[in-house]
Amino acid sequence: MAHLTGELLIGGERRFGIHGEIKGVNPATGETLEPAFGGATTADVEAACALAAEAFGPYRSLPYETRAQFLESIAEHIEAIGDDLIVRTMAETGLPRPRLEGERGRTVGQLRLFAGVLRDGGFLEARIDPAMPDRKPLPRPDLRLRNVPLGPVAVFGASNFPLAFSVAGGDTASALAAGCPVIVKAHPAHPGASELVGRAIQAAVAACGLPPGVFALIHDSGYEVSQALVADPRVKAAGFTGSRRGGLALLAIAQGRPEPIPFYAEMSSINPVILLPAALKARADKIAPDFVAALTLGAGQFCTNPGLILAIDGPELDAFIEAAGKAVEAAPASVMLTPGICQAFAHGVAALTDAAEVTTVARGVPGPDGSHTGRAALFSVTAADFLANPHLHEEVFGAASLVVRCAGQAELEAVIAALEGQLTIALHMDEADHGIAGALLPALELKAGRILVNGFGTGVEVAPAMVHGGPFPSTSDGRTTSVGTLAIARFLRPVSYQNLPEALLPAELKTQNPLGVVRRVDGVMKLG
Repeated sequence: MAHLTGELLIGGERRFGIHGEIKGVNPATGETLEPAFGGATTADVEAACALAAEAFGPYRSLPYETRAQFLESIAEHIEAIGDDLIVRTMAETGLPRPRLEGERGRTVGQLRLFAGVLRDGGFLEARIDPAMPDRKPLPRPDLRLRNVPLGPVAVFGASNFPLAFSVAGGDTASALAAGCPVIVKAHPAHPGASELVGRAIQAAVAACGLPPGVFALIHDSGYEVSQALVADPRVKAAGFTGSRRGGLALLAIAQGRPEPIPFYAEMSSINPVILLPAALKARADKIAPDFVAALTLGAGQFCTNPGLILAIDGPELDAFIEAAGKAVEAAPASVMLTPGICQAFAHGVAALTDAAEVTTVARGVPGPDGSHTGRAALFSVTAADFLANPHLHEEVFGAASLVVRCAGQAELEAVIAALEGQLTIALHMDEADHGIAGALLPALELKAGRILVNGFGTGVEVAPAMVHGGPFPSTSDGRTTSVGTLAIARFLRPVSYQNLPEALLPAELKTQNPLGVVRRVDGVMKLG
């Protein structure tokens, strides 16, 4: 087993934090895990931010190939940790080995994907509008545009994806690809996994001969360090995955600075599933167990688990609810990530159970007394009561879902109109449903970042066309994504150069295109 030290990683060095301590807890057993991790002070934040600001200029100026090789080196160093990473992360999260091995693959795959983005050059959005000195009535100047990195970025590790959305996850990979140094605030639920991955990144920084301030990892036993990190004037953007309460608190700091910065927070989504009439009539018995499998996947702790079912009332919906209820009753209790998450889930389920307008359809198999396990839950409510009670629209983070019975298409449309922004909305339909689906699509586009058909949102493919984001409160900025190659755009901004001499132009904007990047020249796309 790799030796853990509990230290902060700042500027290529390791130091033990002196502001409190953090220890991992095995949620399956309640065992406290060694070692203790020292919490950072605001002085540690100051040091990490100063080094990141110092590293920014040299790092952003590196050849894109060097930056690509750095991302690939991180991937190689993470793989070199071997089974120790999986074993420690299992202990800290209660997640099973196959899930974590898949997540590790996703993590290194993202890093290599962004290496390819750097080599392609399309992320630069390079544009050239050549001068037109003879144009009448006024000449056109020579205009050239490219994207440049924002500066140092703060990244907050997520509780539910300890690898893919954490220290070397999508936010870190896309920010480093953009040319931004990264300061990661480790999630306190998995400090050991964070240290192992952080040391891999630190080793890659050294192996590639980069400025040590390109990466830092800090631990935090409270809120002071997180707030100081977002408030530091050298930090130019931040990525966050977590609760709405925590995200909004940090968003307020980011927006209230003398120089406001982009704060990309993924916070809350119930991911509605709409069961259209023909599909429901034809295969309710097939959709129901698939729905429950998606609901209970990862103990319902994915940000895309289906927390809401919308359908027109009738015998077909009754059949679906009966089949789904039986599947829920058979679902075993699952270990949740932390005692706090388990407690919040129990509170949310109790609130639905106690609501007079809500009917409890089914509960899953209970876990052992005193265990940090979540017991699946399925509820139903009429659309009228759903619309009259906004608290029913709130996310219950875990394997709980609410079926909304709509009297007809008009009421279904009213429920959709009342929804908050979502990461995903799924449509289950057959060809006979195309008419109603087409009528709903314009409204769905305003509510979600991803609309999918005959499936559930739990599979988030890392691909160029993926959007993992959506209107508020699913994210704080629905124009962006945290998954897929477009994620790099969050940490870039455009700069236009007017009449800059050829000798001073960035290589990607020189007339001869020495880097061979994709460019739009006089409005026409040119490939290399």
